[in-house]
Amino acid sequence: MKSNLNIFYSITLSMAVLVLADSCSSSNKNTAFLKPPNILLIMADDLGYGDIGCYGSKTIVTPNLDRLASEGMRFTDFHSNGAVCSPTRAALMTGKYQQRVGIEGVITAAHHRDVGLVLKEVTLAEALKKAGYVTGIFGKWHLGYAERYNPTHQGFDEFKGYVSGNVDYFSHIDQEGYFDWWRDSILKDDKGYTTDLITQYGIDFIKRHKEEPFFLYLPYETPHYPYQGRHGKPFRTIGSKRPRNKTTPPDSIPAIYKEMVEVMDENIGKIIEVLKNAHLTKNTLVFFCSDNGGVKNYGPHNFPLHGWKGQLYEGGHRVPAIAWWPGKIQAGMRSDETIMSMDIFPTFLDLARGTMPKGLDGISFKKVLFSKGDLPERCLFWRFHHVKAIRQGNWKLIVSETKASKNHVELYNLKDDISETKNLAGNNPDLVKRLQKKLDEWEKEVTKGVPFLS
Repeated sequence: MKSNLNIFYSITLSMAVLVLADSCSSSNKNTAFLKPPNILLIMADDLGYGDIGCYGSKTIVTPNLDRLASEGMRFTDFHSNGAVCSPTRAALMTGKYQQRVGIEGVITAAHHRDVGLVLKEVTLAEALKKAGYVTGIFGKWHLGYAERYNPTHQGFDEFKGYVSGNVDYFSHIDQEGYFDWWRDSILKDDKGYTTDLITQYGIDFIKRHKEEPFFLYLPYETPHYPYQGRHGKPFRTIGSKRPRNKTTPPDSIPAIYKEMVEVMDENIGKIIEVLKNAHLTKNTLVFFCSDNGGVKNYGPHNFPLHGWKGQLYEGGHRVPAIAWWPGKIQAGMRSDETIMSMDIFPTFLDLARGTMPKGLDGISFKKVLFSKGDLPERCLFWRFHHVKAIRQGNWKLIVSETKASKNHVELYNLKDDISETKNLAGNNPDLVKRLQKKLDEWEKEVTKGVPFLS
């Protein structure tokens, strides 16, 4: 009897050990899954909606971005907060409508060299740094020219790149003739083509910080003007001002534009290869998007969308976006959720398990990435110059002030008419009235007491 009891106790103890071991193993697996990921944000500049292969381009060859889309998630209804550069970047960095932080228009090299994102705002970099991340930005800042607005004063541990809207791809001189290439908060040049330099900086950052959680922001200049291919020549010199549209013969722009996008894609491939070689892909989210739509009359194609950069038609702010995280984001996924640039802040911070600041307008789309839920219904808003717009569900209302009419109203059903060809405002007066009321209320609320650049 005693022998049988000993056998029983031995078996029971063994089973308990196995259960405990399995529990620990499961716990470790869960911990590994929940480990805050490295985050790599890549932003193109003025990229047309239809200018990469996975968004329909038949002429521009982008195998690396296409592969990220096929192995991850492609977004069909992703929008930049602004129809131009600075507003989108302000919304991205703060998680708020850009109107709340006073940057509704472009911070220009000619007229706004003393304007920038106010330091009291909590930036995405500051929030992630507080969550234990090392942070780096290499490329375009465009949220303040003066040194006090430098990214290193806004949460980034490292910065190399430029602070203006664009620079010569070789001489690194802005459109007003100022040299504009920084190493942290000091002007210091590195010879090379901007796209290649930004990539080199990013690769170096990854190799140096592969043992710790990192947030790497690579805002490329491509394919913003001046239109210069990798083997081109510099246009700008210190103190000189070159007219925007007279640096490149118009008939050569499409070919140069194509090359610029393809060189960016080539460089993105190099970065992904470094992540793979460092065994970081399973714990790194890569997110790619553009800051606004393509520019009219040059190289970009926004098909099937109507409108261009600077407009509030879809072509001005509906942009390509791709999320890639092998093993976490299911391959070949497509999301039709309506998402904005300002949603990136809370999403990244959600993944990093950081403390969410109060007052954000953006919402986390983490569940969308893992195909575990939809976003709550909400109204979304845009305003630029004398035009404003609201999106609710499939309906989009655009209100503009023209010489002929103070309030020219357009209403589109984007589900049936993504190209915005049929103005349905006359057929839906009650809906127009409701949407315009919401738009007016939003406008008053976000600009109350805020001096801003328009």
